[in-house]
Amino acid sequence: MEIFGAIDELITNLLGMLGSFGAILGCVFILFESIIPILPLSVFITLNFMTFGNFIGFVISWVFTIMGCMLSYYIFKNGVSERLYNKFKSYDKLGRFLDLVSNISFSSLVTLIAIPFTPAFLINIAAGIARVDTKKFFWALVIGKISLVYFWGYIGTSLIDSLKNPMILVRVGVIVIVVYVISFILSKKYKIR
Repeated sequence: MEIFGAIDELITNLLGMLGSFGAILGCVFILFESIIPILPLSVFITLNFMTFGNFIGFVISWVFTIMGCMLSYYIFKNGVSERLYNKFKSYDKLGRFLDLVSNISFSSLVTLIAIPFTPAFLINIAAGIARVDTKKFFWALVIGKISLVYFWGYIGTSLIDSLKNPMILVRVGVIVIVVYVISFILSKKYKIR
């Protein structure tokens, strides 16, 4: 428990020293995390929650996460999609995977994005190369990233509490289910396939 207290004090002191520059840096890191997978998204979201509070930290993390994913998606859709798509299609397993990604339902895409442990950069790259519809991908990010950002922000800021209180994890599970139902309804209403 002393280790957690020391970590909390270190983070608090670091945030105090960096001030608003640290918050801006955290937002930039969130933006690039979707392209550079070694950056820890959960840490940056947690820092935003700690710096700005739950509501503002959530909104900032959510917006910058969506922006980063769309940036990564566009890089692969417009920059390398043609060359890689044709090359990957020639391999049997990769070709089937690209077909699966390009034909993924809106609800399934939202659910995949909403799962906190799914590597976002792989989804962005696969969606870009497989030429997933931009509108479909964007709205899946807008809906799916809600539970992901909430999960990392809430769990990150209350890690010790979440170990003591499993209801926190139940709430996140409920959010994932609600997001899935909303995405299913929207996909039917707007005929997004």
